[in-house]
Amino acid sequence: MLPLKKLLLALFVMAAMVSCNSTGNSADGAAANTDSAAKTDGHPSWIMQGNIYEVNVRQYTPEGTFNAFAANLQRLKDMGVQTLWFMPITPISKVDRKGELGSYYAVSNYTAINPEFGTMDDWKALVKKCHDLGFKVIIDWVPNHTGGDHYWLTEHPDFYVQDSVTGKALSPYDWSDTRKLNYANPVLEDSMINALKFWIKESDIDGFRCDVAGDVPDAFWKKCIPALRAEKNIFMLAEGNKASLQEDGFDATYTWDEFSMMKRIAKGERPAFALDSVLNRVDSTFPKTRLLMYFTSNHDENSWNKADYATMPGDSHAPFAVLTQTIGKSVPLIYSGQEEPYLDSISFFYKDTISFSKFGRADFYTKLLNLRKTNTALAANAAFTKIATSNDGAIYAYSRENGKDKVVVLLNLSATPQTFTLTSADISGNATNIFTGKTEAVTKGQSFNLAAWGYLVLSY
Repeated sequence: MLPLKKLLLALFVMAAMVSCNSTGNSADGAAANTDSAAKTDGHPSWIMQGNIYEVNVRQYTPEGTFNAFAANLQRLKDMGVQTLWFMPITPISKVDRKGELGSYYAVSNYTAINPEFGTMDDWKALVKKCHDLGFKVIIDWVPNHTGGDHYWLTEHPDFYVQDSVTGKALSPYDWSDTRKLNYANPVLEDSMINALKFWIKESDIDGFRCDVAGDVPDAFWKKCIPALRAEKNIFMLAEGNKASLQEDGFDATYTWDEFSMMKRIAKGERPAFALDSVLNRVDSTFPKTRLLMYFTSNHDENSWNKADYATMPGDSHAPFAVLTQTIGKSVPLIYSGQEEPYLDSISFFYKDTISFSKFGRADFYTKLLNLRKTNTALAANAAFTKIATSNDGAIYAYSRENGKDKVVVLLNLSATPQTFTLTSADISGNATNIFTGKTEAVTKGQSFNLAAWGYLVLSY
C-alpha cells in the first residue's frame, strides 16, 4: 500500500492528466480559436477565420433601437456572421447638427448611450445576448473629433485645436458639426484612453473600429492600444490604409486602394490583372502579419457613392464579393442590407429604414461565410498564390492553402462570358463546388467556362 503522501501525489497527477485530456478532446473543435485570450500573429485568434457585419442601428428596423435589432441576431448567426460592428452608439451633439437626426460621428459624450437607440441597460443586454449566441462585438469610436456641444468644449477647451486669433475650436475638413481634438495635450490622451476602457469594462465589448484613425497621431495609438489590450484581448480596426497604423498596433486596416480598383474593373475601365499592382504595393509596404478589411460596401460608400448597387451593379457584385471573402490577409465585411440586397443609399442624417423581406443574397453569403469558418485554407494568414490563366485580362484566379486544406477561386471580372485554361497551376483532383455542393473531377489543363461576372470556388 502506498504511503499517504505518495498516494495523494499520484491522485493529483492523474487528475491533471484527465483535465488535460478533457480539454484536448473537447467536442468543440474550434475551442482553441475561440479562446478569448489566444493570439495568432499578434491578433486575436478568433478573427483569423472570422468576418465583420456592420450594423446601422438607426436604419436597421422601423424602431431603430437595440431591442428591435436583437430580433435579427439568430438570422445573422444562421448566415454565418461572426463579429458585429455597431456604428457609433454614443449621443449626438445638437449644436450645428446636420439634418434632422445628426451624424453618429458628432459625439456629445463618450461614455453615454444615444437615447435614440435605448438605454445603457439595453446595450449591455444586447452585448450579452450577442455573446451568448457566439458573436463578437466591436463598436465604432470617433477619436479625431467630437460634436459641437461635447462637455469637454467648456470643461477642457485645451483638448481642442483652436483658432489662433479667436481661440474657438476648429472643425476638421468641412465637418461643421464637429470640433478637432488636440493630441498634443497628454491629459486629452489619458481621457480618451479612459473613455475607451469604459466600454470594455462596462459592457465587455471585443474591440473598436476607429474612425479617421490615420488623422490621429501614431504616438497616441502606440500608447493607447497596449493599454486597452491590458484589459482584454481586443480586435482593433482602423479606418485608414496606412502601413503605420498596423505598426501602431491595429489588427486591420481598410482596403481603399483595392476597393477603388475593384470599382474601376467593374466599370470595364481596367483589366482583372490590375488588382495585382495594388496587392503588390501592399505586400511591399505593409507588415507581413497584416490583416486587411475587404468590402464591396460600407456606410460611407453606400451613403455617398451608392455602393454596391451602383458601383458594382447587378451581377457584377458577386465575383467581387467572393474575392473579399476568399483573398489572402482578408477580414471580409458585409454592410447592413447587402444580404437583401437593399438597392438604395441609406441616409446619414435622417431616418431611412432598410427594407428587409427577400434576403436574396443570404444563401450566397451563407455559403461563403461557412466555408471561411470551416476551411483553414481561408484563414487570414493562410498561403495565397495567384494563378496565371490564358486570359488574365478578364479572369482573376488564385489558390489558398493551409496544410491539407486547399481552396481554388476562379473569377470572371468582365461583362462577357469567358472560356480559359490555367497556365501556372495544376489543380487536378476531386473538389467540391461550394455553391452547388457537388463534387467535380478537375483535370490538368482542362478548359473552364464562366458566365459574365461568373465565379467558381472549389474546396479540395
